[in-house]
Amino acid sequence: MEQLVQHLNVFLSNVAVLHRKLQNYHWNITGPHFFTLHKKLEEYYEQANEDVDVVAEEILKLQGQPLATMESYLKAATLKEPGNKKVTVEEVVSDLLVDFEAMKKEIIAIKEEAEDKKVYEVSTMADDFIAEYSKTLWMLRQAYRE
Repeated sequence: MEQLVQHLNVFLSNVAVLHRKLQNYHWNITGPHFFTLHKKLEEYYEQANEDVDVVAEEILKLQGQPLATMESYLKAATLKEPGNKKVTVEEVVSDLLVDFEAMKKEIIAIKEEAEDKKVYEVSTMADDFIAEYSKTLWMLRQAYRE
């Protein structure tokens, strides 16, 4: 179970970094489609904020200790923060497609591990994330063709 908790903490860290990245992009996006993507980014970062709590609670239910500081998130996360600068719609969408693909891949691996260990609550949580990330990827690709 300890390894599953470790994997969940990495995922938690990535969700926390993604939350900050989405809010950063929300504040700093420029150019065509600003209004549309500005609003969508707000929806995404609000969801990511809720997701942090969902993952942390799963870790607690497994008798683990969720990471809870930015320092620990940044050490554990595989996602990287963007800089403090203006960004274009194209930069944002391109970066988010990579990040949401990585998040989906990561949560699928966690689901498989949870299934192997018969931790069905984590597996069920993973299903929700897989669906969420699949929809986000589809929407970004449809609205902002790669």
